[in-house]
Amino acid sequence: MSEESAPGPKESPPAAPRAGSREVWKKGGRLLSVLLAVNVLLLACTLISGGAFNKVAVYDTDVFALLTTMMLLASLWILFYLLRTVRCPDAVPYRDAHAGPIWLRGGLVLFGICTLVMDVFKTGYYSSFFECQSAIKILHPLTQAVFVIVQTYFLWVSAKDCIHVHLDLTRCGLMFTLTTNLAIWMAAVVDESVHQTHSYDSSHSNTSHLRLAPDREADSSVGGDCSCNTAICQIFQQGYFYLYPFNIEYSLFASTMLYVMWKNVGRLLASSTHGHSHGHTPSRVSLFRETLFAGPILGLMLFVVGLAVFIIYEVQVSGEGGRTQQALVIYYSFNIICLGLMTLVSLSGSVIYRFDRRAMDHHKNPTRTLDVALLMGAALGQYAISYYSIVAVVVGTPRDLLGALNLAHALLMIAQHTFQNVFIIESLHRGPPGAKPHDTTPKESCHGLTFANQDALHTLPACPPTPRLVGTNPVGPQEAVAIISAPRGHWRRRCLKDISLFLLLCNVILWIMPAFGARPHFSNTVEVDFYGYSLWAAIVNICLPFGIFYRMHAVSSLLEVYVLS
Repeated sequence: MSEESAPGPKESPPAAPRAGSREVWKKGGRLLSVLLAVNVLLLACTLISGGAFNKVAVYDTDVFALLTTMMLLASLWILFYLLRTVRCPDAVPYRDAHAGPIWLRGGLVLFGICTLVMDVFKTGYYSSFFECQSAIKILHPLTQAVFVIVQTYFLWVSAKDCIHVHLDLTRCGLMFTLTTNLAIWMAAVVDESVHQTHSYDSSHSNTSHLRLAPDREADSSVGGDCSCNTAICQIFQQGYFYLYPFNIEYSLFASTMLYVMWKNVGRLLASSTHGHSHGHTPSRVSLFRETLFAGPILGLMLFVVGLAVFIIYEVQVSGEGGRTQQALVIYYSFNIICLGLMTLVSLSGSVIYRFDRRAMDHHKNPTRTLDVALLMGAALGQYAISYYSIVAVVVGTPRDLLGALNLAHALLMIAQHTFQNVFIIESLHRGPPGAKPHDTTPKESCHGLTFANQDALHTLPACPPTPRLVGTNPVGPQEAVAIISAPRGHWRRRCLKDISLFLLLCNVILWIMPAFGARPHFSNTVEVDFYGYSLWAAIVNICLPFGIFYRMHAVSSLLEVYVLS
């Protein structure tokens, strides 16, 4: 496999043929890395799914051994990448300004810290009965902690890299690391989903259970001496599962950032951008700045009410008083109100864009392309659950209040996902504020501010050149304030900021509910009676993780919409 080296950012025009040959082999290098990723992912999927059920002779120790090996190899490659880029000054001649925004990296760090805490709980749990457990069960969370630390640092400092050395090796390394994160996500989703369904269906003796879950591992252990009876063991076990959503989101966040890095391997950017692609990055971000405050206040109210509804639901469903139906009515009522408001607000945002004269930004942007694909793909999971619910409610019997609420909830879930995706995707494709049609190049002052009236700038004194800006125009401080004050106070921009903040807060509470254990799909027996427990559990356990990921990815996209409005 030949290694390629890229021309530097100041190469002369004769370098064009080399760039052309690089573009031809780029497809071959990408194909090679994708084939590697597909084969490794299929192997991991086979072992994880095979080790899930007691009737298959694949044990949880085999799954842990595979994941541990993959994390060690990925960590070694990351260290090689970091050392190579440090020793080779020309390894990264360009950096993609759109890749790895601060809110995405901040979310990665937050979820990474929670994953480290989960690894501590997991290590403590397995150490509680070390005598009858395999050593790999303790080595696995320790290895994952090292992998999380190394990968988080790597993505924090290198997410924007457009590397130009060891192209084929880098593509394969990035794809292998991405596959490792997907395998970790898959194992966590399988374990967490079956744990949740087991807690709602402990009375079904014919249900197959995962050996990956601690409460089932103890029953299948040699000699049956691995029961978790001590108080500290119970704390580790409960904490371990409550932190699973953060581990799942960490793996998905890392996967998206690694994919963008993979797309940027060998990418050539315009020299005039000094390593930045065409785009616009605000110089300062202040939460609730220049909003009408209606969106943030209403969103915070729904967030607080949603937390209260979630607590009430968990207490009443898990209680012994037979108040499950009351809990479901409260849960569905809140979700119907929340989804209805989100649908109307998303429609309002799309209507506002009909009056917006900003041009569409058609520049090549791997980050934006991935965001759109993930929004559309992840929404399919919730679409599937909703359509299965609609069929069960309409065709099945009886038709009561709970069935009507379930039907309204499913219909609004479809509408909300559809209109929110339209709003977010249209927002991400808009040019910078102040850009005229057929002009998506951002106009910025020496302080990174955007202004609309370009004709008033020709007679103003020049600003010192700033290398990070593109299309800079000279402007004086007093004139800049006067020019910018008008568009900043425009009602459309304020409304868009309110809409994005309201949707962001609603998506957070709609992520918290299913991520931390709310499963009305099993508490409400309409679908279970119609499809049967086995089929309905398979549908929910496959589709719901994508719905949970959709909410968190929508939060990330809406934060970008807010910042760029």
